[in-house]
Amino acid sequence: MKLRIKSNSIRYRLTQSDVAALVKNRQLEDSVDFGVNKLLYTLQIVDDYQLSATFNNNTITLFIPAGMLTELVETDKVGFENIRHLPHLLVEKDFTCLDNVAEDQSDNYPNPSATKIL
Repeated sequence: MKLRIKSNSIRYRLTQSDVAALVKNRQLEDSVDFGVNKLLYTLQIVDDYQLSATFNNNTITLFIPAGMLTELVETDKVGFENIRHLPHLLVEKDFTCLDNVAEDQSDNYPNPSATKIL
């Protein structure tokens, strides 16, 4: 799971195994260790209809409705967002990059634009 923060926007990018683990465990968690403090970021399934988030005790928790997760798993839907409230929230599939990058992308979703480049 990748976390991207810019201004009033929070984006969670999920690999295929992230999505499978979220379905199985109903939550994902990762962290950034700053030595003295740690930033935790989590994703939890809820019975709701829109994305929402909280920030408490050095933890960002993004809540994703179960129906959105089902759609993410069963369709070609790329992701979901909530732009009605700050911060702007986005959860999306993590696609392989079209450029050469050093990071391991073997668990990323196939990039739909890759077939268009020929």
